Amino acid sequence: QVQLVESGGGSVQAGGSLRVSCTTSGYTFSRNCMAWFRQAPGKDREGVAIMFTGGASGYNTNYADSVKGRFIISRDNAKNTVYLQMNNLKPEDTAMYYCAVGTSGACITMGRYFAGRLVLQDVAPKFGNWGQGTQVTVSS
Repeated sequence: QVQLVESGGGSVQAGGSLRVSCTTSGYTFSRNCMAWFRQAPGKDREGVAIMFTGGASGYNTNYADSVKGRFIISRDNAKNTVYLQMNNLKPEDTAMYYCAVGTSGACITMGRYFAGRLVLQDVAPKFGNWGQGTQVTVSS
C-alpha cells in the first residue's frame, strides 16, 4: 500500500524560507516521478515541481514559472523522502502543499503542463497516489 505523508508546513513572513517533506512507503521510491502540487483557497490545484530519473546527477527537475529560482525539489532515497525547499516566499505562495507519485510518464506529462501545453486536469490523473497535504502560510 502506497503512503505519502507531508510535513514541515507552517507560517512565515514574506521573504522567509520553509522546507516541506514527503515521506513515502509502499513502492520503489527511487524509480518514480515525484511531484509537488499546491492549492490555495478558492483556486485550482497547480503543479509546482517535479523530480524524475535522468541527467548526469541521476535526476532531472522542472518547476512552474511562478516558483522557478526560489523553490528546489530534492530527494533522499535512503529515507524515501522528497523535499521542497521554498525560499524568498511570497504571500501568493500561501496554499496547501501536496506531494504525489506517478510513473516516469507522469513527469513527461508534467513537463508539457509546465510549458503551458496541458492543463491540470490532463496531468493530475497520471499521479496515482497523493498525500494529505501540509499548510504553508506566508504573511506580508
